[in-house]
Amino acid sequence: MNGVVRQSWLVLRHTTRVALRQKTGLVFGALQPLLYLVLFGPLFATVGTWEVLVPGLLAQLGLFSAGLAGFGIVFDARSGVLERLRVTPAHRVALLLGRVLGSSLTLLLQSAALVAVGYALGLRAPLPGVLAGLVLMALLGVGLAALSNAIALTMNPDLFAPVMSTVVVPLTLLSGAFLPMSMAPAWLDALSRATPFRYVVEAVRDLFAGRYLTPAVAAGVAVTAVLTVACTVIGTRVFDRANA
Repeated sequence: MNGVVRQSWLVLRHTTRVALRQKTGLVFGALQPLLYLVLFGPLFATVGTWEVLVPGLLAQLGLFSAGLAGFGIVFDARSGVLERLRVTPAHRVALLLGRVLGSSLTLLLQSAALVAVGYALGLRAPLPGVLAGLVLMALLGVGLAALSNAIALTMNPDLFAPVMSTVVVPLTLLSGAFLPMSMAPAWLDALSRATPFRYVVEAVRDLFAGRYLTPAVAAGVAVTAVLTVACTVIGTRVFDRANA
C-alpha cells in the first residue's frame, strides 16, 4: 500500500510539473467558462445571477476538464510513453491515480481562478461555501478523470475527442449549469433529474448561497461520493487490466 501511495505521489508530482510548465494550456482550459462569466454574466447581474452562474460554470469546467483528461493517455500511447511505463515496476493503479490526482489539482487551480474573477465581477458568496463547493468539484473531478482515462484506454484514439465532446455538451446543458432546470419544460426537467450532475450543481449553488444543511447539499454530496467511488473503481480495473 505504501508503495502505491509513493508511486502515485511521484506520478502526481511529474504530471503537475508538466501542467505548470504548460501555462498556456492551463489558461485555455478555463477560457470558455471565463468568457461566459465575463460576457454572459453581466446581462443577468441584476437578478443575482452570479451566485447561480458561477457554480454552473464550475460544473461546466469540471465536466470538460476532467471529462477530457483521457487525452493524456491518447498522447502517451501515440508517443510510446505508455508502452515504456508498462515495463516499469510501478504499480498500474499508481500510474492511474497519479494522473487522476494531477487532473483534479489542475481543475482546482482553474476553478479558483474562475471564482476569483467572479468575485471581481460581483459574486458575493461566503468563503466557507465557496471552499466546500470547490472541494465537491475536485472530488467529482477525480472520478470523471478516472473514467475518462479508462475510456481512452478502451476506445479508438481517433474517436475519443468527438465521442467525449458529444457526451459532455448535453450533460452540461442538462445539469442546469447556465440556468436552473426548474425553469425548463416538464419533460426537460424530468430528463435532467436522470443525470447526476444536476444534483452536484444544485448543491454547489446552495453552498455558494450560504445554505449548508439543505436536501440539495445532502443529495449533491451523496451523488458525488457514489459517482467518484464508482468511476474510480471502474477506472482502476480497466487501467490495471489494460496494462497487465
